[in-house]
Amino acid sequence: MPNTLHVVLVHVHVQPHLVEAFRVATLANARESVKEPGVARFDVVQDIGDPTRFVLIEVYHGPAGAAAHKETAHYCRWRDEVAAMMAEPRTSKKYFNVTEDATW
Repeated sequence: MPNTLHVVLVHVHVQPHLVEAFRVATLANARESVKEPGVARFDVVQDIGDPTRFVLIEVYHGPAGAAAHKETAHYCRWRDEVAAMMAEPRTSKKYFNVTEDATW
């Protein structure tokens, strides 16, 4: 059903010498995040042309799922671990789905 998923795209620019450390920390966070009941998807993508840029594609079963995610130990650990790896502050945009949930 449309408008039931809460989608967050997080854009991250990482310092060049810390790309691999960021990947490792972020993939560990993603593996734990998909186990949360409020998470429908949690994908990490890396820019082909600029490997210092990542997008986290976070899909939640509503805003409550997104809020609960920010309270988890693995998210807090990730947030603190990668803070110094950023080349600039991360940004995010929030969306809701227009297509049916089944397409996810």
